[in-house]
Amino acid sequence: MAISKLFLLSVVILSLHRPVLSDNEEEEFLLKTINIYRTSINLTTLTQNDNAECLADEIADEFKNRPCTSNTGSALDPGSEPGFPKLLTKCRLNINATRDGVIMPACAHNHDASHVLTNYTNSLIKNLNDSKFTGIGIGSDVNWVVIILTTNTTEGGYSKSGGFTFGVNGVVSSSSLLVLLFSFFMF
Repeated sequence: MAISKLFLLSVVILSLHRPVLSDNEEEEFLLKTINIYRTSINLTTLTQNDNAECLADEIADEFKNRPCTSNTGSALDPGSEPGFPKLLTKCRLNINATRDGVIMPACAHNHDASHVLTNYTNSLIKNLNDSKFTGIGIGSDVNWVVIILTTNTTEGGYSKSGGFTFGVNGVVSSSSLLVLLFSFFMF
């Protein structure tokens, strides 16, 4: 508990001594702050995961019209979000590669760093202390910041799907493509 308070205090102090930043600069600041914390507890730093960042941006965009509630900062259950499969498709992510990750949206008016981290104090600290997480994606829109922590496993690496996109109507999986090619050569 003392570590989480120290982490929060250091972020508040750092946020008081910086100019107004753009969304990307805020996300970079948050990543640096998180990595400073992980280094301070002898864990490896998190590397930026572009696929998780895409999904975090899409989730933040979906949440931009949602009111702030008391449960922001807690882990999101993708199964409870009806639009989640559509967001995965937008980022061309394989749902099986998101199982071991954790998605944490938080509401923070004007992206105030101290407010973001206040919302994340319990869930983020618990997850940041977990050495299984090796990557991160951060997205934001209006008052929402979404942090996704990833692993280096097949089930948590947020890898792209293995399908091939043809035309406007959707995705043909690689196994379907092989069947299609085989059928073409048979006739």
